[in-house]
Amino acid sequence: MPAPPASTDDPPPRRETSRRPGGRSARVRELVHRAVREQLVAEGFDALTVDAVAARSGVHRTTVYRRWRDVGGLLADVLDAAADDAWTPPDTGGLLGDLTALNEEVLAGLTEDPPITMALIAASFRSPDAARALRRFWDDRYRRCAALVGRAAARGELPGAGTDARALLVAATAPVYHQLALLRVPADPALPANAARAATLAATAGAFTLPADGQRVAG
Repeated sequence: MPAPPASTDDPPPRRETSRRPGGRSARVRELVHRAVREQLVAEGFDALTVDAVAARSGVHRTTVYRRWRDVGGLLADVLDAAADDAWTPPDTGGLLGDLTALNEEVLAGLTEDPPITMALIAASFRSPDAARALRRFWDDRYRRCAALVGRAAARGELPGAGTDARALLVAATAPVYHQLALLRVPADPALPANAARAATLAATAGAFTLPADGQRVAG
């Protein structure tokens, strides 16, 4: 679940700017998105302005203001665009292998250079629009990853009753996010496998089994 890493509920409709334009419009969007990422990594959220993005991208400021309106609109569109891909969860043939491979992708995303994923996550704490867009991104990724849990159930790796896919996926990936995004400690190469193993053991023991009515327990 590469991070900028889903629920079974439908996400809110995307902003108008998330539609995939073509031709010159697509080129403008690409230039602006690149400028947003570069500006955010180079100078941080406080220096991210529409004028700064326009200057860095070479796109006229009037065009940027008209299409994206403000910093929130820019960030939301960058994040929404990240979900417009063909990514699918890994398929190694087993739940432990799948979760380990998934965690390795998360770790790679959080330690990439330049650190755009970390910068976007940080920006989501400063911009409500970015926070909503990031939530849509997570929801999309968890939704796609539900297939990973479904395959494990079909192979008989999980208890016969239904498994809460999102709860299992969160449990598997959360240690990676906690260590790298919250504690900011150096990446431990063993972390993806260790976190995946713990989640797999819990899942096979029924820790994420849904109640008889198939609904998640509130809270």
